[in-house]
Amino acid sequence: MAADNPTMRYASEGLEEEEHIIEERTAPARRQLDENALHEPISTLPYVPPLNVTPQTSVAEAVRLMQEQRVGCVLVQEAGRLVGIFTERDLLNKVLGGDQDMSQLQIETVMTADPEALPTDAPLAFALNLMGEGGFRRLPLVDEAHRPVGMLSVKHIISYLAEFFPEAVLNLPPRAELLHPGEIDGG
Repeated sequence: MAADNPTMRYASEGLEEEEHIIEERTAPARRQLDENALHEPISTLPYVPPLNVTPQTSVAEAVRLMQEQRVGCVLVQEAGRLVGIFTERDLLNKVLGGDQDMSQLQIETVMTADPEALPTDAPLAFALNLMGEGGFRRLPLVDEAHRPVGMLSVKHIISYLAEFFPEAVLNLPPRAELLHPGEIDGG
């Protein structure tokens, strides 16, 4: 009946327009990727708690922990303070291919000592600078006493940046040719 009655049709359209305006006004403000985003503290990013070991931990035990927790590194702490980091790169470059028994080899002999670290209140720009200049994929986060409190990875930064473009990132159509190049569909 509303379709036959022009007054009802216009009233219905007016209500839809009013609802749209209300939705726009009450929707959360869209975040913008600008210089201000780079000054956000690291604590706003989705970092993870650290996986800690001692300097005397065997490489075999550290690798087992990394595999079990599905992480790419462990932080080495002594007396509660960060003294090193042991990463997949350390494993590849300093351990594998050698004649060393990983169950007897202590982390302190192959870790990266005194790694760069930042407090969680440092701006994201500092983390990006350190990671870019140093070629790091992971960055330890510490408190005022240099105790490990978290681990920031490139993956966490990418997740944070993707939040600025949810539609563009989350609404991509499946692209099998990107996942499996060279395969012929239906062949």
